[in-house]
Amino acid sequence: MVTLFIDDLEVQVEKGSTILQAAQQLGIYIPTLCYHPDLSTFGGCRVCMVEANRKLVTACRAPVEQGMVVRTDSKAARELQRMVVELILTNHNGDCLACKKNGECQLQQVANHVGITREDMDRLRPIAPPADTDQSNPFFMVDRSRCILCGVCIRTCEEINGAAAIEFGFRGNRTAVVTSNNSGIAQSNCESCGECLERCPTGALAKKNYERPTREVKTICPYCGVGCAIFLGVRGSRIVSVRGDSTSPVNRGQLCVKGRFGFHFVNHPNRLTSPLIRRDGQLRPASWEEALDLVASKFSDIKTTHGPQSLAGISSARCTTEENYLFQKLMRSLGTNNIDHCARLCHAPTVAGLATVLGSGAMTNTIGEIEGAGTIFVIGSNTSETHPVIGYRVRKAVKKGAKLIVADPRRIPLADQADVYLPLKPGTDIALLNAMLHVIVKEGLQDQSFIQSRTEGFQDILPVIEKYTPEFAEELTGVPAEDIVRAARLYAKASSAAILYTMGITQHTCGTDNVLTLANLALATGNLGKPHAGLNPLRGQNNVQGACDMGCLPGVLTGYQPIADAAVREKFSRAWGLEVPANPGVTIGEMFTRAHKKEIRAMYIMGENPVLTDPNGNHIKECLAALDFLVVQDIFLTETAEMADVVLPAASFAEKEGTFVNTERRVQRIRQALKPIGQSKPDWEIIRDLAQKCGFGWQYAAPVEIMDEIRTLTPSYAGITYERLEKGGLQWPCPSPEHPGTPILHMEKFSRGLGKFSPVEFNSPDEMPDQEYPFVLSTGRSLFQYHSGSMTRKSEGLNLLHGEEYVEINPKDAHALGLTPLDLVKVVSRRGEVRSKINITDRVSPGNVFMTFHFSETATNLLTNEKACQVAKTPELKVCAVRLEKAN
Repeated sequence: MVTLFIDDLEVQVEKGSTILQAAQQLGIYIPTLCYHPDLSTFGGCRVCMVEANRKLVTACRAPVEQGMVVRTDSKAARELQRMVVELILTNHNGDCLACKKNGECQLQQVANHVGITREDMDRLRPIAPPADTDQSNPFFMVDRSRCILCGVCIRTCEEINGAAAIEFGFRGNRTAVVTSNNSGIAQSNCESCGECLERCPTGALAKKNYERPTREVKTICPYCGVGCAIFLGVRGSRIVSVRGDSTSPVNRGQLCVKGRFGFHFVNHPNRLTSPLIRRDGQLRPASWEEALDLVASKFSDIKTTHGPQSLAGISSARCTTEENYLFQKLMRSLGTNNIDHCARLCHAPTVAGLATVLGSGAMTNTIGEIEGAGTIFVIGSNTSETHPVIGYRVRKAVKKGAKLIVADPRRIPLADQADVYLPLKPGTDIALLNAMLHVIVKEGLQDQSFIQSRTEGFQDILPVIEKYTPEFAEELTGVPAEDIVRAARLYAKASSAAILYTMGITQHTCGTDNVLTLANLALATGNLGKPHAGLNPLRGQNNVQGACDMGCLPGVLTGYQPIADAAVREKFSRAWGLEVPANPGVTIGEMFTRAHKKEIRAMYIMGENPVLTDPNGNHIKECLAALDFLVVQDIFLTETAEMADVVLPAASFAEKEGTFVNTERRVQRIRQALKPIGQSKPDWEIIRDLAQKCGFGWQYAAPVEIMDEIRTLTPSYAGITYERLEKGGLQWPCPSPEHPGTPILHMEKFSRGLGKFSPVEFNSPDEMPDQEYPFVLSTGRSLFQYHSGSMTRKSEGLNLLHGEEYVEINPKDAHALGLTPLDLVKVVSRRGEVRSKINITDRVSPGNVFMTFHFSETATNLLTNEKACQVAKTPELKVCAVRLEKAN
């Protein structure tokens, strides 16, 4: 520790601290403009000058010394501070009343501190400041006449986001902040995350259409599985702003474009505001009493006539943990385990594969650890677009010296920063991973001590990987053998190596085998049960982890307790006052197949839109049309809701209480900021009221009561209470009220005891290109839209950034087909066809094309293949054969 004196006050700080940090510890204000605690120090503005041991120094950069005497208010320091601010103001458009940040401007605060009055500002302001604005971004504007060249925005874009979209240009007296290609913000590689906007000390960056909130409510972002903590800014009955919570260990205040700006859906005029019942072929408004009476009576009649297995329910990764718990409880109270949700289409192979290998099917490590990894292996995950805040962590780790391996058929943005990029053919992951393991074993790079003490079955995989030489794998994958060797060495030699993966691994007919092969790699190198390492499946939706945890799966109850276990069923039966059905239910894909055969007669779908998100969309429509009765519960009249017999209007995330569970198993509180719009209700209230109509007598008064029931039945949640969550999230397993939660799984032993190696052979995808369908189509997400678009497409700004589908095609293929950038194409598979504009780009390799599934006008999942993984029943959405034709 170092002891020094600031303005006659003694303070002790860590060695290496700055004078500014020491002063902040004492609560002494030193004016700053170019300084921000999230960023490296710059020392460019010179506003923080203080007198230290009789010398003038910049407080933000000057290190403390033992016995140092600092004066922040000496005459010399104050005069210099004032002079610096006056010089800044002579080049600054100081019309404060016209500035969008008036009252929130850091420059105003600094000027006031050094004694500059409004009259001084008017005197110092340039006579005719040049108009130099950039309005191209839909969410914020750039006014360079208010820029003070502090560099905060540049460092933010470089150090926080990692996009490096802006820099100082021109230099000399013409110095300005410009985009890397000197274009408008919207035409640059800016990701519109707004991080620079949040830190800009002046009105140089300002939100468009900004309304100052009158109050703020802390909650969790409703988009991807990162689980960013946010503050919703509320004015009246509307959300007018969102900012990140800097105290959150998940996002540290950082957000992506959707999390910061994509909140317009909450107050959108198309929100469902009353129940709808189909009458004479049309959905017409009805009362809650009428709607719930109809649903209860129909379920009862169908159950009586056709048996409880004629009912099925799809729960929601968008809804709270408590709501998912009640949903599966209702379906099982009705006598069926036919309950599933969208994890079946994404991480069901993760749950099946990792449970086999480790005993637990969840992310093993934390988001915060990524920055400290020695090597990061990103495979089948477009992390910077699908999980942007985790993408920030990866970029930051690379800047700190981490090695980055990226394996993806498409050249995703992270590939540009990779030490090794492996552009494998779609569906050849097993061949690539087996070849990496082949190299590791041949070169003796495996962790033999870890293998001997903590695993079993290592000898079983050796005969399998023997033939997967890098050269053999090159024939299968298209990846150069020398790159496979480089990747294997980078991964195996790292002090800690983290694997990040998503749908590019799981959405295959071999999805579970892909996960098993990844696990072999981690087990062989000892990269499990320690910091900055692990197997890290990134969850796609805000509460898909919570829906899995709550037993919204056909074979398990909460906490993955198996339906097949009689003792488990007895525990739940006793708690619920009914007999839990013993036979496992069917998966989503099987539900639709059985509906088509009239074996399932009624479905209850909460917060999902399978018409757009499930494969072979035409088949999904046929199956839903074959039902006797369909109930859809949602916040908008989605494409699936349009087919329903009854539509129940739900509240959005901002209008209810509860919890979400993020990708790292962190249970976090969401809080109500607004009253539900119209007659809409929180999903838990709707389910409770329906259960009462069905004769089950539920009396829950609030989500906290539901969580209390969950924790009594779920060992991994036993120590989780709302009171504890108020202090921040807890990561399960948390088995007791005193337990701190578990950031890293498998530290001392695996949940199953020993980690299990699994010999896995490569098999080709179900559908390969041929003469009639010569291209391989893969699907994914865009940074600026989300899932089926029901939320993000309500934002005009997000639509301006990405408002329609473009099928990506390689220039060589476009030339061979005679296509130009202005052409419209018809994309045809064995199941359907869509029309789309094209984007000619080398991001995709010859023979491959790529589309998102955000746009109902170009419903990509009309094309995709429903053939599924035999173990997890997850469809092969990442590979299907198509042809492209020029359309009129």
